[in-house]
Parts: sequence; C-alpha cells; structure tokens
Amino acid sequence: MPFLGVDNTRIFYRLEGKDDLPVLVLSHSLGCDHAMWAPQMPGLLQHFRVLRYDTRGHGASDAPIGDYTMEQLGRDVLALAGDLGISKFAFCGLSMGGMVGLWLAVNARDRVSAVALANTSPQFDSATLEGRRRTVLAKGTAAIADVVMQRFFSPETLARGDAYAASVRAVLLATSSAGYAGCCAALRDAQFTDLLGTIQTPTLVIGGDRDPSTPWAGHGELLARGIRSAHSVRLPTAHLSNLERPRSFTAALLDFLLPVPEGADPLDAGSRVRREVLCNEHVDRSVAAATDFNREFQSLLTRYAWGTVWTRPGLDHGTRRLLVLAMMAALGRWEEFRLHVSAAVKHGLEPCDIKEVLLMVAIYAGVPAANTAFAIAKEEPETAAPAPQAPPKENT
Repeated sequence: MPFLGVDNTRIFYRLEGKDDLPVLVLSHSLGCDHAMWAPQMPGLLQHFRVLRYDTRGHGASDAPIGDYTMEQLGRDVLALAGDLGISKFAFCGLSMGGMVGLWLAVNARDRVSAVALANTSPQFDSATLEGRRRTVLAKGTAAIADVVMQRFFSPETLARGDAYAASVRAVLLATSSAGYAGCCAALRDAQFTDLLGTIQTPTLVIGGDRDPSTPWAGHGELLARGIRSAHSVRLPTAHLSNLERPRSFTAALLDFLLPVPEGADPLDAGSRVRREVLCNEHVDRSVAAATDFNREFQSLLTRYAWGTVWTRPGLDHGTRRLLVLAMMAALGRWEEFRLHVSAAVKHGLEPCDIKEVLLMVAIYAGVPAANTAFAIAKEEPETAAPAPQAPPKENT
C-alpha cells in the first residue's frame, strides 16, 4: 500500500501520471479524502504528475489523538514530497487544503512553484471550529453531517441525489472523530491575514458565490487583494466548488498553471499536438507533400487549428476527437472523417465511443449521414466486429 511515515504518522498517498511531467499536489477539504479530486484527474493527468494524499486524521492516513497544527499539516506535505523525490511542485488545496497551501506559500516558497487556494480563508471562524471539534469528540461526525453537507453543496445538488455528494457524505461519516477534531484545532488556531503581503508565489484564488463556509466577502476577497498579483476566479457553487462545477474548476486551474507565454508563436505547439492527434506518419507525409502553393495553408492550420484551439486545456483530446467526428459526419466531410476515425482508434478511442457519436449523428443530422459514417468507420480494423465464435462443445 502507498504509505509513508511522517512524524510517526502513516500518510496514505497516490502518485499518478508520467514521470517526466511536472508535479501537482492536491489537498482536500476537512471531512473529505483524496478521492474528492476524482473529477479533476482525467484533465490534470494530461499535463501533470499528480500527487493526492489523505491529510492526517482522514481517509486511510493515521489519526493521532490530540490537536494538530497547520505547521504539522504543511510539513506532512513537504516530507511526503521529499520522500518521493519531488523537489518542487505546484499545489492546489480546497478549504483546509487551501490553508495548507497558504502555509506552504509563506514557509516553503522555494519548494512551491504555484498555489491555487480554493474556497478557503486566511482565517477561519475559531468559535465555529471549536464548537464543531467538541461536538465531534462527544458524538462523532454523524452529529454534524447534515449541517456540513448543506455547506458543502447547494440545495439543488443535494435535492437531485448527486453521486459525488453521496460519496462525500459516506467519507465524512467514516472519518475518525479524533482526526477530524485534530484538524479542526489546526484550522481554529491558524491565521495568515497579516502574512498575505509576504507571499511571492504565483497564486490563484477560487471562490464560490454560494459558499456559506467561505463566502467571497471576508475570505476569498481578502486573499485576492492581499496576495500580490493574485489571480481570482469565482464559480456559482457552494463550498466544494470542484465537485459542483468540476470542469469549470479544472479549466480555471489549468488556465492558471499552463499559461501561454506572452508573444509565443503557437506553431511549435500546434506541430506537437498535430502529431499527437494524427500520428507522425500522416504529418510527415503532409509535410513532405507540401508545395509553395499550399505551404502557407498548412502553416495556418497548424498555427490556429492545432496550436490555438486543440491546445486549449478546457476539453481533453478524446472529447475533441468525438466532436470532430460528429461534425465531419454531419457535414459530409468524408475525407476528414476517414482521417480522424483512423487516428482516433489508434490513440485511445474505442469502437463503442464512435458508435455512440454516430447514433447521435443519425438523430440530429440524418440517417444517411450516419449510414455513410458507419460504413467508413467499419473499414478500420479496430472497429470491425470480431468473428463469431462457435460455442464450445460439451464433453459427452
């Protein structure tokens, strides 16, 4: 199991992604665990090696009895990264995790390349946290579950029986009372208001316009104003903004962490993405076949289609492939459709994905278009139906 010992405490972690990518550490809210970040993982793993962990007192990590401190929580992250050979990393934390990010930005600026502080504050309401700490120690997390869920999620999310909300509630109810109370003490005693001006790490502040725990006024607003050159994004969510607007949250995070260099020509990035999507062989043939007549046209496509649109982090390449297939089939652009079907099945799309898209084409663009598209797609070996197998003979 992926555990590391930190200060006589076992910390559970998950490190995922390609070894050659920069590292992004994700830190969860009070009463949650590392799985809170599941909706962000597909988008983030395209660009980062992602380290998630269960804060001490939560999830599969140990839950020592007694009060914790924000310094302990911050040093847990540094020790975990150090033991994994990670010298520098970007950090994104929500609520309690955001305050851990503040501690890192103030105390470990040489280890942190950027911090995203979501639905958090430079100082939480100490009386509320102390009351919650006492209640949980006396009666367990079940005693606060209903109130916490009403702060985590908007009424609409709870009313529709959201799957993420159900999962979060289950994690909250399973959280150690000692661990929850220990983290309440860390939040109760932490105060960064007077230190915001010292933070030099590039910072993104994400707030929820319907967040009753850390409303923008008095919380996110203070961070955005107090941290030099901080960027800010506000989403129409309650406290767990990454779960109520997962794609908007991921897009805001990637826009911040992957800025386009000022004055950069998208041609180079476009060439790289074009090869990733269409494969080297096709691009090499196109480059070799370019003439003085169409070379500028090839550059235009590479710079703007591949280097400006396909490089945007808001949609992953799989989603963009499906959109292209749907549009090419609907418009009858069969040469482009054939090219993208061939590339798609070689780079991760499965026949079931293409089938679903073409069924949508049949409904919204017409059966003839879908009929032709199905016929072309069947020409690819990866989409051809397997030969029927004869049932095994029974022994007699």
